[in-house]
Amino acid sequence: MRVLATESNALDARRQADESSLLDRAQRATDTLRHLSEAASPPLDLPFLSRTYSEIEVTLNPNEKSLWAFCRPQGPANVTSALLRDLNDVNLGLRKLFAARKAGEEQPILFYVSGSNVPGICNLGGHLGFFVDKIRHRDRDALLDYAYACIEVIYNNAYGFDLPIVTIGLIEGDALGGGLECALSLNVLIAERGAKLGFPEVLFNSFPGMGAFSFLSRKLDPARAKKVIMSGRIYSSEEFYEMGLIDVLANKGEARDVARKFMHDNKRRHSMLYATNKAQNKVTMLNKTELREVTEIWVDAVLNVDNLDLRRMEALASLQNRRMGYPAAPIFPASVGQAP
Repeated sequence: MRVLATESNALDARRQADESSLLDRAQRATDTLRHLSEAASPPLDLPFLSRTYSEIEVTLNPNEKSLWAFCRPQGPANVTSALLRDLNDVNLGLRKLFAARKAGEEQPILFYVSGSNVPGICNLGGHLGFFVDKIRHRDRDALLDYAYACIEVIYNNAYGFDLPIVTIGLIEGDALGGGLECALSLNVLIAERGAKLGFPEVLFNSFPGMGAFSFLSRKLDPARAKKVIMSGRIYSSEEFYEMGLIDVLANKGEARDVARKFMHDNKRRHSMLYATNKAQNKVTMLNKTELREVTEIWVDAVLNVDNLDLRRMEALASLQNRRMGYPAAPIFPASVGQAP
């Protein structure tokens, strides 16, 4: 009997040991899965995601490791000061996110996707009403602040915020003037067929001063860049694709799906894509100093347009307003600080 009791006790001890070992292994497996899950997905309670922006919507896709920043204008779909502030605030948020990473942690975001939530419109260009007001009041500082804020946005688009991020632009409708300059600054440009693209600034004796010459001269050549800008033509997305200015053409309504497929297909190639973009910017010597100096030329040029050109700017602003269902833009009194 004592032998049987001893054997029974031994069996119980081994059973308990086996059960304990299984529990330990299960707990280790659970801890490993949780660690892998946390490493694979960035935190969802990021401060710059939880805040409310004036003119953009920012969303995170943890599976793609992508950040989507899409315009949601309060008025006409122009490049407003509020939009620029929002985009540059996202830039600061991304930098803080990457700076807070611990050693050995995976990169939280691989792709940044920029576009618009306005049906049929990517962006109609610079804030013309603002320009007219500041020109009439001879407010060079206000125009320069606006221009520098634009340069921050397009520089960060081109350089991935000085972070290992590949930037992607979606054109799901018309992109004109400054809106087109912003799109051209992104690393990969996807456009829907039939979108209208161009630089109308020559209509009021100005030129696109926030990167058009810099990007087109590098993507094409200086002569063709000048031809595109000075023609004042409205091109189709198909024409821009044939010139090599658009990377991927998408059917209408499919640009976002095309972007998701691009990220899925290139997730493993991300480091190569990023390095290629960085090398290209190095070889073409794209830098912030050049962009800022060109936009300073633009500021001085628009301050010298005459009153007829200001009226043309106001008329174009009114057309943009009406297209989006807003009242016509107010006409600023010609007697207030009238330009020569």
